[in-house]
Amino acid sequence: MIESLLVANRGEIARRIIRTAKRLGIRAIAVYSEADADLPFVAEADEAVLIGPPNPAQSYRNAEAILAAAKATGAQAIHPGYGFLSENAEFARTVESSGLIWIGPDADAITAMGDKINARNLMAAAGVPVAPGTTDPAADLDAAVTAAAGIGYPVMVKAAAGGGGMGMGVAVDEAALRTEYDKVRAFAERMFGDGSVLIERYFPRVRHVEVQILGLADGRVVALGERECSVQRRNQKLVEESPSPAVSPELRSRLLAAAVRAGEAVSYRNAGTVECLLDPETNEFFFLEMNTRLQVEHPVTEYVYGVDLVEEQLRVASGLAPTFDPDALAPSGHAIELRINAEDPKRFLPGPGVVRTWVEPTGEGVRVDSGYTEGNTVTPFYDSLLAKLIISGATRDEVLERAKAAVAAFQIEGPKNNVPFFAELLTNEEFLSGAYDTGIVSRMR
Repeated sequence: MIESLLVANRGEIARRIIRTAKRLGIRAIAVYSEADADLPFVAEADEAVLIGPPNPAQSYRNAEAILAAAKATGAQAIHPGYGFLSENAEFARTVESSGLIWIGPDADAITAMGDKINARNLMAAAGVPVAPGTTDPAADLDAAVTAAAGIGYPVMVKAAAGGGGMGMGVAVDEAALRTEYDKVRAFAERMFGDGSVLIERYFPRVRHVEVQILGLADGRVVALGERECSVQRRNQKLVEESPSPAVSPELRSRLLAAAVRAGEAVSYRNAGTVECLLDPETNEFFFLEMNTRLQVEHPVTEYVYGVDLVEEQLRVASGLAPTFDPDALAPSGHAIELRINAEDPKRFLPGPGVVRTWVEPTGEGVRVDSGYTEGNTVTPFYDSLLAKLIISGATRDEVLERAKAAVAAFQIEGPKNNVPFFAELLTNEEFLSGAYDTGIVSRMR
């Protein structure tokens, strides 16, 4: 097993990775920006290194500074968490060429799945269902208009190099497409340095369901069930649950088999997620994208499958067998994750500030993965995620009841936060029934 690990991230995910590392007797090393010096993950690490000012480009996305910290501390491996450099193939290659162990898939897999058009074509060749759409980037607006006419409106206009719900627009007709194409292309060039755009069929009533895969050290790819991720704002997730209330045993079998084929197509190793769109009317599903990293919502899978996914990542990277029997994976119980963000609960606009009060809920089946505590400052430099409230239990109904109590007990004063939104959601009949889709938040608003 790896003996020392540098966590190239911050906040709740850094804290969560450090927790598993220390449980396994691995020396945990944190890196932090000037803005994060007082956050809990810095204090909880065995060693911590300041790597730059608040701007992520000068700290958490500064590959040179992170590698220098690894060298200075004698780190054996680097875990990138999610976001920042986690899906940067060049960084992964540099880590490995520096003689360090990269906790994630190899750079070739990251490259193959990082471009949405290339990923779509790879998946289609592997027999994974893909939605109708372009097989090459739309070279210009005229090409996009021609493609959309062939696919049929409405269409989704997507940045080929995008991710995390960013770089997307919906066009219901040609006039809207002309506006959205220019908007998405400009955003993609600014954010990802790549203005390539693809056009796909847009499904107005759809569910977002994903499958957790793990590429093992022996070369096998296994699936650890699905997660329902349809409660979203601006195409970004707010709630995840496992198992999905929309997935029957027969559909689950098809979903998981397709996800394993997706992983096998790129010889995938370590943790990854195959994201799909599910048509609730027909039970057809279509490949959306693959996230070549650990997901924010991984804890719901941990509860339902009884594994520690960070530990499994470390074991794969160390060439070790998993802690579970790959031939006997089966879900047990239910789990839901609520993303507690520093944003107002109505319009979901960021609301940083000093945390004056922070009281986390406790109780059976309640877990909080938090990045902050009382006295910390939530700055505008990073993602608005404050904490993840994860609730588990024997049944979905039991989990929903526990979630109501946990949300009522979670006290945060200072930064704006979306805890009141979750209190509202947990009384919403559409959500409680399980028969919801990606439009649920807009219907609530």
